[in-house]
Amino acid sequence: MKRALVILLLGAAGAACRSASGAGGTAIIQPGAPGQANRTISTADATDLSKVQATPADIKFMQGMIGHHAQAIEMTALIPERSQRREMLLLGQRISVSQADEMEMMKTWLLKRGQEIPSEHAHHMPGGMMPGMLTDEQMQELAAAKGEAFDQLFLKGMIQHHQGAIDMVDELFKTPGAGQEGDINAFAADVDSDQRMEINRMRALLGPPRPGPGR
Repeated sequence: MKRALVILLLGAAGAACRSASGAGGTAIIQPGAPGQANRTISTADATDLSKVQATPADIKFMQGMIGHHAQAIEMTALIPERSQRREMLLLGQRISVSQADEMEMMKTWLLKRGQEIPSEHAHHMPGGMMPGMLTDEQMQELAAAKGEAFDQLFLKGMIQHHQGAIDMVDELFKTPGAGQEGDINAFAADVDSDQRMEINRMRALLGPPRPGPGR
């Protein structure tokens, strides 16, 4: 008798699973508003619903970070003709590749949400500068330097640049409701951790502070 009951219960459970996972994919229960019934939605509908979680602060962060990354790539493009250090070349390649990939991801994120994709040169326009970015004068000084002088300027400038990106992430997460959408939460967290690690690498390449005159 007990064996028959177990088989009957297992059969009922299987039927319930099949009804919740039909041809349209796994069904998801969306809680209703207070006083309203829950409703069943498809995985595709759930994906669409997740898009509305992005806030104006999220959008501003992504748009601003595109220009921020673009300047970093401009900086790394100067390395091959100005630095003699293999470590600098490898650093530049790593930064350039990773930030170019992230720029494409940010553009896709904005496109899916019907938001404006800023030009990669937007940071050259008035009001386009984000935290930590180098001024036109700093970029000109960097482009004019070579050898050890270039390496020092680049490393100090990129540390400043990376710290600005960390500050942008910090500001995002301080904004009520921002940074909670899945993709942007993961991306912002990666920016914070990756750029902190690169700052440590660049400080190591800078070496210990040199003593001033008379020491």
